[in-house]
Amino acid sequence: MSMNEREDEVHWLTDEEERVWRAYRRMVIAVQTRTVQDLAAHGLSEPDYEVLSTLSEHPGGTSTLHEQAAKMGWSRSRLSRHATRMEARDLIRRAPDPTDGRGCLLVLTETGWDTLREAAPTHLDSVRRHFVDRLEPGELAILGRIAEKIADEQ
Repeated sequence: MSMNEREDEVHWLTDEEERVWRAYRRMVIAVQTRTVQDLAAHGLSEPDYEVLSTLSEHPGGTSTLHEQAAKMGWSRSRLSRHATRMEARDLIRRAPDPTDGRGCLLVLTETGWDTLREAAPTHLDSVRRHFVDRLEPGELAILGRIAEKIADEQ
Protein backbone atom coordinates (compact mmCIF):
# COMPACT_ATOMS: atom_id res chain seq x y z
CA MET A 1 0.00 0.00 0.00
CA SER A 2 1.46 3.35 -0.98
CA MET A 3 1.54 6.45 1.20
CA ASN A 4 -1.19 8.07 -0.93
CA GLU A 5 -3.45 5.06 -0.48
CA ARG A 6 -3.00 5.21 3.30
CA GLU A 7 -3.67 8.95 3.30
CA ASP A 8 -6.90 8.34 1.38
CA GLU A 9 -8.04 6.06 4.23
CA VAL A 10 -7.39 8.69 6.93
CA HIS A 11 -10.52 10.46 8.07
CA TRP A 12 -9.02 13.94 8.48
CA LEU A 13 -10.70 16.53 10.67
CA THR A 14 -12.51 19.36 8.96
CA ASP A 15 -11.25 22.85 9.72
CA GLU A 16 -14.13 23.35 12.15
CA GLU A 17 -13.57 19.98 13.86
CA GLU A 18 -9.88 20.75 14.27
CA ARG A 19 -10.65 24.25 15.62
CA VAL A 20 -13.03 22.79 18.23
CA TRP A 21 -10.61 19.98 19.16
CA ARG A 22 -7.76 22.43 19.69
CA ALA A 23 -9.99 24.82 21.66
CA TYR A 24 -11.09 21.94 23.89
CA ARG A 25 -7.46 20.91 24.51
CA ARG A 26 -6.45 24.50 25.34
CA MET A 27 -9.43 24.80 27.71
CA VAL A 28 -8.58 21.61 29.60
CA ILE A 29 -4.91 22.55 29.91
CA ALA A 30 -5.69 26.13 31.01
CA VAL A 31 -8.19 25.12 33.70
CA GLN A 32 -6.00 22.30 34.96
CA THR A 33 -2.86 24.46 35.07
CA ARG A 34 -4.61 27.21 37.00
CA THR A 35 -6.28 24.93 39.54
CA VAL A 36 -3.03 22.97 40.05
CA GLN A 37 -1.18 26.21 40.79
CA ASP A 38 -3.75 27.11 43.43
CA LEU A 39 -3.49 23.66 45.09
CA ALA A 40 0.29 23.94 45.18
CA ALA A 41 -0.08 26.66 47.81
CA HIS A 42 -1.19 23.83 50.14
CA GLY A 43 1.63 21.50 49.11
CA LEU A 44 -0.75 19.29 47.15
CA SER A 45 -0.72 18.03 43.61
CA GLU A 46 -3.92 17.49 41.68
CA PRO A 47 -3.66 13.70 42.19
CA ASP A 48 -3.09 14.23 45.94
CA TYR A 49 -6.26 16.30 46.17
CA GLU A 50 -8.21 13.76 44.11
CA VAL A 51 -7.17 10.94 46.45
CA LEU A 52 -7.97 12.96 49.58
CA SER A 53 -11.31 14.26 48.35
CA THR A 54 -12.57 10.95 47.00
CA LEU A 55 -11.47 9.10 50.14
CA SER A 56 -13.35 11.67 52.24
CA GLU A 57 -16.56 10.64 50.47
CA HIS A 58 -16.35 7.16 52.04
CA PRO A 59 -17.44 6.47 55.63
CA GLY A 60 -14.50 7.05 57.94
CA GLY A 61 -12.38 8.23 55.01
CA THR A 62 -11.64 4.59 54.23
CA SER A 63 -11.81 2.67 50.96
CA THR A 64 -10.26 -0.42 49.47
CA LEU A 65 -7.43 0.26 47.08
CA HIS A 66 -9.45 -1.49 44.37
CA GLU A 67 -12.60 0.62 44.90
CA GLN A 68 -10.59 3.83 45.14
CA ALA A 69 -8.70 3.11 41.92
CA ALA A 70 -11.96 2.35 40.10
CA LYS A 71 -13.60 5.53 41.41
CA MET A 72 -10.65 7.64 40.25
CA GLY A 73 -10.22 5.84 36.91
CA TRP A 74 -6.66 4.84 37.83
CA SER A 75 -4.93 1.48 37.71
CA ARG A 76 -4.36 -0.15 41.08
CA SER A 77 -0.60 -0.01 40.56
CA ARG A 78 -0.68 3.73 39.82
CA LEU A 79 -2.76 4.40 42.92
CA SER A 80 -0.55 2.12 45.03
CA ARG A 81 2.58 4.04 43.97
CA HIS A 82 0.90 7.37 44.62
CA ALA A 83 -0.42 6.15 47.98
CA THR A 84 3.13 5.28 49.00
CA ARG A 85 4.19 8.88 48.42
CA MET A 86 1.16 10.20 50.31
CA GLU A 87 1.78 7.76 53.15
CA ALA A 88 5.30 9.14 53.53
CA ARG A 89 3.71 12.58 54.08
CA ASP A 90 1.23 11.14 56.63
CA LEU A 91 -1.79 12.08 54.49
CA ILE A 92 -3.10 8.51 54.30
CA ARG A 93 -2.21 5.15 55.77
CA ARG A 94 -2.72 1.60 54.59
CA ALA A 95 -4.48 -1.03 56.64
CA PRO A 96 -5.16 -4.70 55.96
CA ASP A 97 -8.49 -5.34 54.25
CA PRO A 98 -10.40 -7.70 56.55
CA THR A 99 -12.49 -8.98 53.61
CA ASP A 100 -9.54 -9.63 51.27
CA GLY A 101 -6.28 -11.00 52.62
CA ARG A 102 -4.38 -9.75 49.55
CA GLY A 103 -5.97 -6.29 49.47
CA CYS A 104 -5.53 -3.21 51.57
CA LEU A 105 -7.55 -0.28 52.77
CA LEU A 106 -6.56 3.34 52.23
CA VAL A 107 -7.42 5.48 55.24
CA LEU A 108 -7.29 9.25 55.61
CA THR A 109 -5.11 10.23 58.56
CA GLU A 110 -5.80 13.21 60.81
CA THR A 111 -3.14 15.08 58.83
CA GLY A 112 -4.94 14.10 55.63
CA TRP A 113 -8.30 15.32 56.96
CA ASP A 114 -6.73 18.59 58.18
CA THR A 115 -4.97 19.13 54.86
CA LEU A 116 -8.17 18.49 52.93
CA ARG A 117 -10.20 20.85 55.16
CA GLU A 118 -7.56 23.54 54.63
CA ALA A 119 -7.22 23.01 50.86
CA ALA A 120 -10.89 22.48 49.95
CA PRO A 121 -11.97 26.13 50.13
CA THR A 122 -8.99 27.16 47.97
CA HIS A 123 -9.71 24.42 45.47
CA LEU A 124 -13.42 25.22 45.28
CA ASP A 125 -12.67 28.92 44.83
CA SER A 126 -10.19 28.02 42.09
CA VAL A 127 -12.70 25.80 40.26
CA ARG A 128 -15.28 28.58 40.46
CA ARG A 129 -12.89 31.31 39.32
CA HIS A 130 -11.27 29.38 36.47
CA PHE A 131 -14.25 27.33 35.28
CA VAL A 132 -17.77 27.58 36.75
CA ASP A 133 -18.10 31.37 36.98
CA ARG A 134 -16.80 31.85 33.45
CA LEU A 135 -19.84 30.07 32.01
CA GLU A 136 -23.52 30.98 31.92
CA PRO A 137 -25.75 28.43 33.71
CA GLY A 138 -27.03 27.12 30.34
CA GLU A 139 -23.49 26.73 29.02
CA LEU A 140 -22.47 24.87 32.16
CA ALA A 141 -25.44 22.50 31.78
CA ILE A 142 -24.59 21.84 28.12
CA LEU A 143 -20.92 21.27 28.91
CA GLY A 144 -21.92 18.87 31.68
CA ARG A 145 -24.09 16.84 29.29
CA ILE A 146 -21.29 16.81 26.70
CA ALA A 147 -18.70 15.72 29.28
CA GLU A 148 -20.93 12.91 30.54
CA LYS A 149 -21.66 11.77 26.99
CA ILE A 150 -17.99 11.57 26.09
CA ALA A 151 -16.90 10.04 29.43
CA ASP A 152 -19.67 7.39 29.28
CA GLU A 153 -18.45 6.22 25.88
CA GLN A 154 -15.49 4.45 27.44
